[in-house]
Amino acid sequence: MVKLTKIYTRTGDGGDSGLVDGSRVSKASPRMHAIGEVDEANSAIGLALVALDGAAKEMLSRIQNELFDLGADLATPGEIEGALRIVPEQVARLEAEIDAMNAELAPLTSFILPAGPAGVSALHLARATVRRAERWTVALGAEEPINAHALAYLNRLSDHLFVTARHVASRSGGDVLWKPGATRT
Repeated sequence: MVKLTKIYTRTGDGGDSGLVDGSRVSKASPRMHAIGEVDEANSAIGLALVALDGAAKEMLSRIQNELFDLGADLATPGEIEGALRIVPEQVARLEAEIDAMNAELAPLTSFILPAGPAGVSALHLARATVRRAERWTVALGAEEPINAHALAYLNRLSDHLFVTARHVASRSGGDVLWKPGATRT
C-alpha cells in the first residue's frame, strides 16, 4: 500500500527523479518522458470519463488503474523480483474488448476526424496521447530493455480508445468522417 505523508521532497530540484530500484535519472530521459506521457494519457482518459457512462466508463476506469501499473512498470528498470509488470492477459483483455465493440460497428469507409460529442472527442485526445506515450516507450526501449508487454499494452490501448470512440459515437450521431479535398476550390 502506498502511503504519502509529504508531497514534496526536494530531491528532484536538480532535474532528476527516483526510480523504483532507488536509482536516479534525468527528468529529460526517455524513461521519464514515457512515464510522464502515460500519466498524461491517464489524465486524458479521466477527462473522457466525465462525459461517459455504462460499459465504456467501466472499461476506462479499469484502464486508468492499469496505467498506474504501467507507470510502475516503466519506473522499474532491469529485472527485479516481484516488480509490478504489465502481463499478456491485460493485453489480451484489451483485444477482446476491442473485438466485442468492433463487432457492433459498421466497417470504416473513410478516415475519422477526431471530433464529435464531448466524450468522443475526449477519447480521440486520449488516443493521441497514448500514441505519444507509445513513441516515448519505443525510444526508451531503443536505449535499454523494457517489458515488451508494456509496449504492446500501449499499442493496443490506442486501438481500444479509437474503437471506444467509434462505439460511443455510433450511439450519438456516428463518426465524423474525413472528406478528402472538401475545402479545395
